Amino acid sequence: MIAWGALHKDHPIMAHIIPIRRCNLACTYCNEFDDVSKPVDTDVILKRVDRLGKLGTGIITISGGEPLLHPDLDQIIARIRSTGAVTGLITNGYLLTADRIERLNRAGLDHMQISIDNVMPDGVSKKSLKVLDRKLQLLSSHALFHVNINSVVGGGVKNPDDALLIARRAIHLGFSSTIGIIHDGGGQLKPLTEKEREIYLAVKALEKRNFSQLSFFQEQIAKGEPNHWRCRAGARYLYICEDGLVHYCSQQRGFPARPLLEYTLADIRREYLTGKACSPHCTVSCVHYVSYFDSWRSPQVFPDARPRQEHQKPLVRIGSAG
Repeated sequence: MIAWGALHKDHPIMAHIIPIRRCNLACTYCNEFDDVSKPVDTDVILKRVDRLGKLGTGIITISGGEPLLHPDLDQIIARIRSTGAVTGLITNGYLLTADRIERLNRAGLDHMQISIDNVMPDGVSKKSLKVLDRKLQLLSSHALFHVNINSVVGGGVKNPDDALLIARRAIHLGFSSTIGIIHDGGGQLKPLTEKEREIYLAVKALEKRNFSQLSFFQEQIAKGEPNHWRCRAGARYLYICEDGLVHYCSQQRGFPARPLLEYTLADIRREYLTGKACSPHCTVSCVHYVSYFDSWRSPQVFPDARPRQEHQKPLVRIGSAG
């Protein structure tokens, strides 16, 4: 998959697909959920998965909202596997049981990511090690798929030492561990404090040697500096919202906003060459990762400035799968 992604640029390397916007939690930094949406009809989601397969997508990750709330999640995972794509799942972990994990095994899930924000729950996030540790033990005992635990430092995190405790617990249970940087309450990028950077580097040292090590952009953000790179969102990375529209990413919903079922090679080639004005301060790690494949080729053209859509919200988090 890596070789194909590097040699052939006319297909998406990764896509995130949303089968449900509703979430059972309400973390204050998150702008990707509501508490009212119904699951997308399963037949509709399966058609979107098939379309991603026909476009040659290498990795399809299910996100939300909370995807475990979708009643036919196992069927969606199995359909992704049938396209030949690697199958990922981003979840808060609250709904995991031994039986649910076994069902994910049978469906063919390849990778799961859970972000844990603190050791003890607070007013910002309930995704805490205290609450989720029993779920992690179940995963350690039953999961046949890879599990990654993502912790955070930065604005709004009261105890930066929590990230190191979370990472060490993840490693102890046999999982991989990554770390991201969270913004302050106003959605602003700020350099890490000396203590936060110390914790950040300590957790980075625990990361296994995999693709997540390619985090040069995150190093710049940790110092409060912009990145200069060629964003390939809309081409190499696709974000498919619950309405079936293709967007650059979760934080730039509204562009190009074309229906996935009508998305073609022409759209991929156009967006591949389209520069994004948001890229210097981009915080979406998965878009950076897939854009590394093409960092050396195909200069981009920046179109006239586009008006910001009313439903677009400030960036709030990095380091997760997007």
